[in-house]
Amino acid sequence: MDLYFECKSGISGDMAVAALLDLGNSQKKLDEVLKSMNLEDEFSYKISKVEINSIKATDFDVIVKDNFSYSHNENGNIDNKHQSHHHNHHKHIHRNLDDVYKIIDKAKMNESACNLAKKIFEIVARAEAKVHGKDIKDVHFHEVGAIDSIVDIVSFAFLFDDLNPDNVYFSTLTEGSGTIKCQHGILNVPVPAVCEIASSYKLPLKITENDGEMVTPTGAAIVAALNQGKALPQKIIIDSVGYGAGKRKYVNPILRIMKIKGD
Repeated sequence: MDLYFECKSGISGDMAVAALLDLGNSQKKLDEVLKSMNLEDEFSYKISKVEINSIKATDFDVIVKDNFSYSHNENGNIDNKHQSHHHNHHKHIHRNLDDVYKIIDKAKMNESACNLAKKIFEIVARAEAKVHGKDIKDVHFHEVGAIDSIVDIVSFAFLFDDLNPDNVYFSTLTEGSGTIKCQHGILNVPVPAVCEIASSYKLPLKITENDGEMVTPTGAAIVAALNQGKALPQKIIIDSVGYGAGKRKYVNPILRIMKIKGD
């Protein structure tokens, strides 16, 4: 069994998790993994069905609990997409890469899933370090280290590992244009971390007229971590399709992941 990520409408962490869940992955198993991190006082999450352009898609939403907050990093924009998050100021959490790794190590999942989660985080960390001129050990992720991004990446790594595909294929990453507003100002799209990941891993980008961010740093890091550099076979047999809903308001915010067989 192979997987094809159709990224014509972009990719983010929550979209990728939602699409894998939509393929039929076990929500019960995922719940056990997330509970094993012992961070339930920091977050809850909701899995629901939403309609986008008359298509039923799965939505994965991480909700930061009221007594927790986090500060944005210098970029201020790592997967800044969960509009239901509560950004109060009761308790700030600043996590570095080692802190994130310790959390991932608590999760009761295969070593291969843990390694994938760490790889995705390291890709984002290296991009942030390069953009801000810091050593990777000195990067305090703030938002990328915030609990929502940890949950997205751990969830994705577990669900992907649970499927254990033989091959993985990606379409060209389709990105928006213009600018986005974040806590520390206005950034051009693609945002700096996405540009750095795309450059480092030679990920092709197609820039569209869609206003705003379609590829998040976590989404780009997922592709970078899994890209095998293989072209999609000219003929495929589709076994099933998962639809993951995005939260940004552009033309068609859906990530499709297909279980396929080459013909």
